[in-house]
Parts: sequence; structure tokens; C-alpha cells
Amino acid sequence: MSFNGNQYTSDEGFDLDTKGQIHTFSTEQAAINLGTNNYVLQADSGESTGLKWSDPENLKHAVTMQIAASDELTALTVADDKVTFRIPEAITLNAGIEGVRASLTTAGTTSGVTTIDIEMGGVSILSTLLTIDYGETTSYTAATPVIVGTTALTKNAVMTVNVDGLSGGATESGLKIQLVGDLT
Repeated sequence: MSFNGNQYTSDEGFDLDTKGQIHTFSTEQAAINLGTNNYVLQADSGESTGLKWSDPENLKHAVTMQIAASDELTALTVADDKVTFRIPEAITLNAGIEGVRASLTTAGTTSGVTTIDIEMGGVSILSTLLTIDYGETTSYTAATPVIVGTTALTKNAVMTVNVDGLSGGATESGLKIQLVGDLT
């Protein structure tokens, strides 16, 4: 539609005639009627117009948390409870490396891997621990990918990060953990 003086003119012969209608297009001009109060307009390729009204409670709310588990310069040591923190809201983690990752500022310089565990309430959430191969600074490319055994992190849960193993040179530093998922 375009505004011409005091009135709106239609686009190519298509007039909106009901309060709250939205002009859209599929294979021809179309209108989406006013949705339910407090609903949001959502893209949906399954709909003929590509749009639909949705209850925002049913939409995913993606979240990424990054936790520093050490300082940037001091070499890591093998130890439990490198960092302890609480989950601010319930989160459902994505599977595998898309849900849990680790990174370093300084990579290990000799053979071996950096091995990291993450616990919720004293119990590991990982079926296969995070590893960072020597010479690398991310678990994303690890030869052994992480397997997340517990994806449901509960609100206010106590989380701990443990360093279970280091490369032969033990030169790693700057450990960070990334948790990626959806609020539940």
C-alpha cells in the first residue's frame, strides 16, 4: 500500500479491509488477519504465506553461556572444581559439540589431550568428556567428539568444571566453557 494525500491506495488491486490485517504475498497478494492477543508473528515455510501467529511460550529461546574456568596466562593444573557456578535458568543443551564446547587461549605443546569434565550437582553431564587435542585451542575439532549425557540443566543447579588431564607439556591456559541450548 502507499499513502496518497489522505488515504491509502491498494497495491496492485489488493485492499486490506479488516483491522490488524497484514499485507503479504504467496503466489499472489494475500492478507494475514489479526492474531490472538499477545501472540507473535513467526516465519513458517509450511504456511502458504510463509507466516503464522504463534504463542511466544512455544518458541525456542536460544541461549549461549561462556564461563571462564581459568585466567588467561597461568598454566592449567589437573584439578576438580576449577570453577563453580549456577545455572540462572533451566536450559536444554543442544546435542554433542553443538551444546558443550571448550576453548583455550594457549594450546598444549606436546602429545596428549586436554580433558575436561562438567558436573551438575557433583555428577558429570558428559558421557564422553570434552577433549582438546594438543596444538589446538578448541574442542570443536577434537578427534574424540564430546557426548552430552544430560542435556537438561535445572535452574539454580550448581555446576563445576574439572580439568582431568593435560597434554605432556602442561602449557595450556585460558580455559573457557561454552554451553549452548534453549531456555525451557
